[in-house]
Amino acid sequence: MELAPAVHSEWLKIRTMRSLLACLAAVPVVTVVFSAVAASDGEDMGVDPLLSAFFGVNFGQIAAIAFGATAYAQEFRGGALRLTLAAVPRRGRWFAAKAVAVAVPALVVGLLTGAASLAAGTAALGTRADVLGTGERLRGVVGCGLYLMLMALFAAGVTAVLRSGVATLSLLIPFLLIVSFVVGDVSGSLADFLPDRAGQIALHLAWDGTLGPWTGLAVTAAWAATALLAGAWRIGRRDA
Repeated sequence: MELAPAVHSEWLKIRTMRSLLACLAAVPVVTVVFSAVAASDGEDMGVDPLLSAFFGVNFGQIAAIAFGATAYAQEFRGGALRLTLAAVPRRGRWFAAKAVAVAVPALVVGLLTGAASLAAGTAALGTRADVLGTGERLRGVVGCGLYLMLMALFAAGVTAVLRSGVATLSLLIPFLLIVSFVVGDVSGSLADFLPDRAGQIALHLAWDGTLGPWTGLAVTAAWAATALLAGAWRIGRRDA
């Protein structure tokens, strides 16, 4: 099977699984709700207004990584991978098709989430959002979409390595919600190179760290690419 039909086949799997569709639907809902709450909470003019408008990404990304992890984890249940490889014998081609099938909807949902979060966040900010120019708003929306897609792919790669969605979520969720913040407080600028903190630099109006908005996203992309390459290597060397 060629790449395009393989991608179509993987997309059919995704859109027929309620758990995956629920993960995608949860991304904008969770992000927008938490962004609106954060933006409306308090009147401190020193708070970064762009970050406030996209604060919910910290929680919406959990649904994004759940989507990426679950999309790959389903292949390791009940011999599903053997059936998949019977249709697409080239494991590398199947793995790439799966990655594309994860990346495209994650990016589309991520961009929609960014636009909705910006609208809700700036409405809650009121006049505090006046400092945000068109460039900063556009960067926030695009950065949000790319970040959520990359985190979904990062989770997908980790799942392929561990061959377990539960193990992936058990590792990544505590890391994102707890460890990353603790490490960031202790290690200073070195924490800028963690996958979540690097990618979220694009959601700040100003940043004094080592990386910039786009170089930060490039670091997150490098983490995702490394995880996917490791996953592809493991898939190619393990029995289905």
